[in-house]
Amino acid sequence: MPIMLKFSLMDVHQLRVFASVFKNKSFSKASEELHLTQPTISNHIKSLEDEFECKLFDRLGRTIIPTKEADVLYSHSMEIIEKADALKEAVGEVKKDLTGKLTVGASTIPGVYLLPRILKGFQNKYPSISVQICISDSIGIIKSISRHELLLGVVGAKLGNELINYFPLIEDELIAVSPPSFMKNNRMELKDFIELPMVLREEGSGTRRETEKFLETKRVTLENIKIAGIFGSTDAVKQAVKAGLGVTILSRLAVADELEHKILEEIKLTDVQMKRKLYVVTHKKRTLPHLYDTFLKHLLEESKNL
Repeated sequence: MPIMLKFSLMDVHQLRVFASVFKNKSFSKASEELHLTQPTISNHIKSLEDEFECKLFDRLGRTIIPTKEADVLYSHSMEIIEKADALKEAVGEVKKDLTGKLTVGASTIPGVYLLPRILKGFQNKYPSISVQICISDSIGIIKSISRHELLLGVVGAKLGNELINYFPLIEDELIAVSPPSFMKNNRMELKDFIELPMVLREEGSGTRRETEKFLETKRVTLENIKIAGIFGSTDAVKQAVKAGLGVTILSRLAVADELEHKILEEIKLTDVQMKRKLYVVTHKKRTLPHLYDTFLKHLLEESKNL
């Protein structure tokens, strides 16, 4: 009991030195194991002996033999060293989980229409974390990941970059939309739809890339389309369509509010269904810090409920 009372006041580092000498039965081997000089090892043992007012090792030439007091101290010291290590790890995990700044890259659709919903739950769980969302097109986000400018992103297209990990997040649907009452019939085949003036996103946009891929499956290229305008954001495309400039193809996520309030109208394409996946992206050669790894797991878990 006296040993335990005194032990609680001791420097854990000294106890690590003692435990190493005890296990190795050697000051020199403990010195090698702990990367400390032998005089330093000896000073730590002397301090313990002074503190407990007992001899811990009998020195017989180059051999040392632990005393009975050392046997008692060793059994308690290992327990407290283990508890100290567990406490340090637990405190470290709490600090990493609850504090820090998270910077996430995102293309327009996930960044504007998806991540805010997911981030709300994440910040409810980890209120001390601050989050910054950097919006760009899918190509820009993937380039930033590959150049180590960002650690994690969410994009609307899978591009051919061998440095990037792609984790499927959710399935998104691209739909054709027009201004209300733009036409009498809101059901048509693709061949009739592409006769209408069309408003598009800029090159590099995941929505633009996926639209072109779907059109190509029907042997349609942009040369076959009357392009009424090209805009650098989803909101600009929606405003152009609302103004009557033409029709467009956008994510259902992006036009959900406009459809609900009848500001835009969906055109049902009877011979084509345009679905794609949104992806979380990371660099293959980077290990995510704990904060980012926690957020990645949260993203993938939350996606099951969307």
